[in-house]
Amino acid sequence: MTNDRTPSIMLSAGEVSGDLHGSTLCRSMQALRPDVRLVGMGGARMAAAGMEVLVDPTHEAVVGTSEALGRIPALYRAYRTLVKRLREEAPRALVVIDFPDFNLQLARQARQAGIPVLYFIPPQLWAWRRGRMRQMARRVSRVLAVLPFERELYESAGVPVEFVGHPLLDVLPLDLSRDEARRRLGLDPSEVVVGLLPGSRREEVARLLPAMMGAARRLASADARRFLLALAPTVDRAAVARHLGTPGTDRAPRVDLVQGRTYEVMAAADVHIIASGTATLEAALLGVPMVLCYRVSRITEGVVRMLVRVPWAGLPNIIAGRAIVPEILQDEISPERLAAEVSKLLEDPLAGTAQRAAFKDLRASLGEPGVARRAAAAVLHEARLA
Repeated sequence: MTNDRTPSIMLSAGEVSGDLHGSTLCRSMQALRPDVRLVGMGGARMAAAGMEVLVDPTHEAVVGTSEALGRIPALYRAYRTLVKRLREEAPRALVVIDFPDFNLQLARQARQAGIPVLYFIPPQLWAWRRGRMRQMARRVSRVLAVLPFERELYESAGVPVEFVGHPLLDVLPLDLSRDEARRRLGLDPSEVVVGLLPGSRREEVARLLPAMMGAARRLASADARRFLLALAPTVDRAAVARHLGTPGTDRAPRVDLVQGRTYEVMAAADVHIIASGTATLEAALLGVPMVLCYRVSRITEGVVRMLVRVPWAGLPNIIAGRAIVPEILQDEISPERLAAEVSKLLEDPLAGTAQRAAFKDLRASLGEPGVARRAAAAVLHEARLA
């Protein structure tokens, strides 16, 4: 397996978002050093970007503590596969992307073998598990931070860190206007459009979509409104359709399922009801007001209440350091509450304007496009390939 003539770099991404950002990093590294061979864990995007994929766990992502237990055997097999390859091939560096429970263990093996480790999109240790900062200091050669306040936090913990900017700046169509998005989707520029984004995992959809549909029924009865549901590629279309009902019966509104065009849905809408996660930051960067909601199992909720140190769940609020987006969580989620918050954003011009203004400030704090190229340069430098 070892090839002494061709230097290699190993990457490890365990979820869909990591696969997306890992693919842009792979392309940038190959643009800077075409002779470097890339190998590791990831999904279809990283494979398309030229990485030899040893294992792909991205299609099995789940939410929460209790939900993750079923993945342990497969992840253990993945871990053993990567460790074996680390020892046989001795890559010039290991790049781990998010997915901290797995990646920090892999990082430990790499550092023991004398291999530099770079953490791209580091874990949110500022939110919980602060004791893990010590693990980061021992196991990670350099953190490639993506949020502006992370640099100071990691520096204070003695972890080498470089702020490269948020990778969404490289993949989002930041210049996509509302009118252009509606043209692409065949929507009337004058109609009121509500986007529904229930998440990218089946558990999220099952827990959030019924309340979203209940809110849509209330909003549709108040005025003629169009509803678009952005369907993630990881979610079964039939499973989503079961929640939608039949338009015209039981006051079920018409909801158009849109697959593979999430950014168009985001940019086209006047407001979103959206599951907490990366999508909230995407919508914020596209400048669209939103109502955030999320629900996890009771076990996961208990763990979060014990460990989480920040008062917000959504990335826009966490980055801004204040509540710019309404958050409706756990038992607070109801069709009535969601509909009321959406109505406020649609009917009160000040509410929507305040969110948009906050989103502009948030966008300015996240750096500039070219994130993957800056991260790739840092990786190659640490690997002594630049």
